[in-house]
Amino acid sequence: MPRLLRVGRVQLVTLAEHYGIPADEQVEDTTWIAESASRGWIAFMKDERIRRRPAERAVIHRYSARCFCLANANLKATEMAECYVANLEAIASACAAPGPFLYAVHARRIEEISID
Repeated sequence: MPRLLRVGRVQLVTLAEHYGIPADEQVEDTTWIAESASRGWIAFMKDERIRRRPAERAVIHRYSARCFCLANANLKATEMAECYVANLEAIASACAAPGPFLYAVHARRIEEISID
């Protein structure tokens, strides 16, 4: 999926690129969300279940993270990339505001998810 996003003009750093392989498999969501927010990066993730996890929600708040997750995690890699690329304008517009926030990315729209 990262290659497909890059073709769609998305500049990104994957967990594997940042932490190395196989260390990327052991990094907790709370760790990488905090670090990406501290660097001013936008977090793209596959799984919207993050909104139901108190520790992850707390980190999003604490670090004013700007996060986007797929509304459907059961898509093929090409479909996942298409969802993000199709919504780049809306994502950029949402990112004009400071965090914390979490948006679900659908095929043709984004929707803010409450993380309170």
